[in-house]
Amino acid sequence: MSKPDYYDVLGVSRTATEAEIKKAYRKVALACHPDRNPDDPEAEERFKIASEAYQVLSDPQRRQVYDRFGHQGLEGRGYEGFGDIGDIFTHFQDIFGEFFGGGLGGFGGSRRRRRDGPTRGADVRTGVTLTLQEAAFGTQKEITVAHPSPCTACRGTGAKDGRRDTCSGCGGRGQVAHAHGAFVLTTTCAQCGGEGMIAAERCAECRGRGELPSERTVRLTVPAGVDEGQTLRLTNQGQQGRMNGPPGHLYVTVQVEPDERFTRDGYDLVHELHVTFPQAALGADVPVPTLEGEETIQIPAGLQPGDTMVVEGAGIPRLDGRGRGDLIAVVQVDVPKKLSRRAKKLLQELAEMLGE
Repeated sequence: MSKPDYYDVLGVSRTATEAEIKKAYRKVALACHPDRNPDDPEAEERFKIASEAYQVLSDPQRRQVYDRFGHQGLEGRGYEGFGDIGDIFTHFQDIFGEFFGGGLGGFGGSRRRRRDGPTRGADVRTGVTLTLQEAAFGTQKEITVAHPSPCTACRGTGAKDGRRDTCSGCGGRGQVAHAHGAFVLTTTCAQCGGEGMIAAERCAECRGRGELPSERTVRLTVPAGVDEGQTLRLTNQGQQGRMNGPPGHLYVTVQVEPDERFTRDGYDLVHELHVTFPQAALGADVPVPTLEGEETIQIPAGLQPGDTMVVEGAGIPRLDGRGRGDLIAVVQVDVPKKLSRRAKKLLQELAEMLGE
């Protein structure tokens, strides 16, 4: 079954701004939330599709891919949608916090956390620095990831021998209700941290925290054409879940080192090409650096400062695999600062000739 158009799902135009998309998602998410539609078995699927639509359209890179290639363009690019509603709340807890003042106010509370069962691990974010060459053609990197991991001695419970008692602060619910006039809002219990259970006796290994610092090496595959500020997702490479819960994801943000030869402009490369006055006036064959080495181009006679020469297909490979950008050489005519007597005399003669 084909997926519906994400713009139609949120009811926005293809030129909608980020703020308009976020506002539309709030409206749709509230309207089709499963806990608001207990008698509608399709509400959960509509809620999930709306969240997928927001995840794509709120991300500039994913939105650009979707606009050009549709749903098929997202396949194999680190986007896999959501597994369940709990995964949705994990991604968009800032938005749902705006709905319900920090808690879900009774909506989806039982879906977000199993108090004494497996819990999905947290997502982990880190960065990687690439050379322009690596960003252009892709590479393999080994990155070190540091994050807490569940304590093996207590299986992440924080309790000696895994024994825990019902929290007296929330009665085991994990949340505490607060009355505000006609509304009742819920917040996470500060005593148990939302678990609903507290350790009968703290684990000596982790001192009751349920987790210990850990460090590991992850192999990262960088696709050709990646750019500064883009984020790569490694599925299930985040923090390990508690009580044998599934791991979170690892998000790696790309930074690209400056290159003295080129400035990147999308998939094009811009190079400042320095030529002498005679070369610009008479024309010449001059070398131009490329990502693969060097290429000779022919500049015409009478070339002016600021003119451009284009080497087609010598730029950055496109992420979608459809060709490459161009190399744009911007001409800079170098004027010598010191001249010999003979050079001065020749230039004076040339000036007199050109002035005729």
